[in-house]
Amino acid sequence: MFIIDMLVNTLWKVLETFAHNWIFLLLSVGISVWLKLYISQEMVARFMQKYRRGSVAMATAAAVGTPLCSCGTTAVVLGMVASVMPWAPIVAFMVASPLTSPQELVYSAGLFGWPFAIAFFVASILLGLLGGAVAAFAESRGWLLNQARLAPSAGAIPLTVLTPVQTVASPKPQVTFLQAAREFFDTGWKLLLTFFGFAFIGYFLNGLIPAEWVQTLFGSGQIYSVPLAATLGLPFYINTESSLPLVLGLVEAGMSPGAALAFLVTGAGTSVGAFSGMLTIARWRVVAIVLATLWVGAILSGALYNTIVALGLV
Repeated sequence: MFIIDMLVNTLWKVLETFAHNWIFLLLSVGISVWLKLYISQEMVARFMQKYRRGSVAMATAAAVGTPLCSCGTTAVVLGMVASVMPWAPIVAFMVASPLTSPQELVYSAGLFGWPFAIAFFVASILLGLLGGAVAAFAESRGWLLNQARLAPSAGAIPLTVLTPVQTVASPKPQVTFLQAAREFFDTGWKLLLTFFGFAFIGYFLNGLIPAEWVQTLFGSGQIYSVPLAATLGLPFYINTESSLPLVLGLVEAGMSPGAALAFLVTGAGTSVGAFSGMLTIARWRVVAIVLATLWVGAILSGALYNTIVALGLV
C-alpha cells in the first residue's frame, strides 16, 4: 500500500505541476519551433563572421540566443576554428551555448519562477564572457598554441568562405503551415514526454528520500551544498528538458535554489553531447578552461543566488 499511495501521490503532483505550467510549456514549444525553422547554424556562422571585432560578446550573444543542439554547436565551432578565429570567442561560445536558449528561459520560468530563470540566463551570459576572457589571457601567453584537435569536418561552416554579401543578406526560409505544424507536434510531444517522465521521477524521489537528507546535503544552510551540487552536475546531468523537472522535485524537498542553479549550470555545459563536441574540437588545455569556467562559475553563481534569496531581494 505504501508504494501504491506514493505512486498515486507522485502522479497527482506531476499533474498539478503540469496544470500550473502548461502555458509555459506551450510557449517554450512555440519559441523552439520558430527558432528551429528560421535560425540555422549557417545563420549563426554568418552572424559570427559579421561581428568578429566584438567576438567574445557576439559569440556569447549568439550562444544564448539560438537553440542549437550539441551537433549544431559543434558545427559552428568547427567553422570558427576553420576561420582561424582566436580561442576566446570559441571558448565563450562553447561555455554559453549548451546552458540556455530563449525557449529554455521560458521553460525554466514556468517551473522555478522568473527570478530563477533570469538568474540562470544571466549566469550563462556572464560565464560565456568569463570563459572568453580566460581564454584570451591564456592565448596571449601562448598557452593555447596547437590546441585544435582536428581539421574541420565536411559538416562545418568555414566562416572565411562567407562573402560580405552572404554575411549581410540571407534568404528567409519558406516555411509552410504543414511543416510548422509537424515541427510543433514533434517538439511538443517530446517535451511533454520528458516533462512527465522526469517530473514523475523527481517527485517519486522526493517521496522516497527523506527530506532531511536533501536538506542536509543541499539545503541553504550548508556551506558545501552548492559546490557539491555543482560537482554532481558533471556526471549526473541528462539534458535541460529532463533535468529541470527532475531538479524541481529536489527543490521542493529542500534543495536550495543556488544548489539547483549550480547543478544545472555544470550539468548543461558538460552533458555527453557538449563534452564529446569539445573533445572533437579542442585539446585538453581548452577543454580544461571550459570545465573550470563552468565549475567555478556554477559555484559562484549558486552561492550568489542563495545570498540574494536569503536577503529577500527576489
